[in-house]
Formats: sequence, C-alpha cells, structure tokens
Amino acid sequence: MTQYLLSIYQPDGPPPPPEVLQPIMRDVTAVADEMKKAGAWVFSAGLHEAGTATVVRAREGQTVMTDGPFADGKEHIGGFTVIQAPDLDTALDWAAKLSRATTLPIEVRPIQHGGR
Repeated sequence: MTQYLLSIYQPDGPPPPPEVLQPIMRDVTAVADEMKKAGAWVFSAGLHEAGTATVVRAREGQTVMTDGPFADGKEHIGGFTVIQAPDLDTALDWAAKLSRATTLPIEVRPIQHGGR
C-alpha cells in the first residue's frame, strides 16, 4: 500500500472562536476514527502557527537561518495526516472527508520511501 500525505491548508491569523472550532474538531476526530477503523490512518498532527517556523538553508558553504515560514502567503499548512491507501482514488476519498470536516483545502501527495 502507498502512503499519502494529506496537508491541511488554513488561512493565516488566529483560530476561529470556540463555537466554530469545536464542531469542526468533533468532525475531524470522527474522520480520524473512521480512518483508524479502516486501517488507513498512520499518523497525524497539528502544527503551531506559521510564524514559529525557522527556515534553514545552505548557501555558499554557510548555514543561513530565517525566522518565519518558507513562503509568505495568506495560508499555510496547519496540520497533516499520513494515511496508507491502495490507490490515489482511495486517498482522494479520505481527503474529501477530511476537507468536509475541516472546511479547509487538503493537498494529497504520495510519499516516496527509500530516500534519494
């Protein structure tokens, strides 16, 4: 089975108020539970706000570190889930369920193993 990264994109700024966020988190938990029951769930995590990121680059033999996200934008990856699925269509079905639960866009990408 192939593993897929489901990246959750969220708008920059503070999280929604509790009355909005609580039903979303309930629905996200339900999708995660469904993934676990189906044997698809591998790992998931939420991330701290994009401003807590540090970008590390090698330039001309030196290491350069920059505070903040790699790219400035109006949205960032707020969390992710790694699943295993027999094919892309199944991964896209899980992403659709997660998108409905989070009310946010989900990017789906297969994971390469074995390093290069």
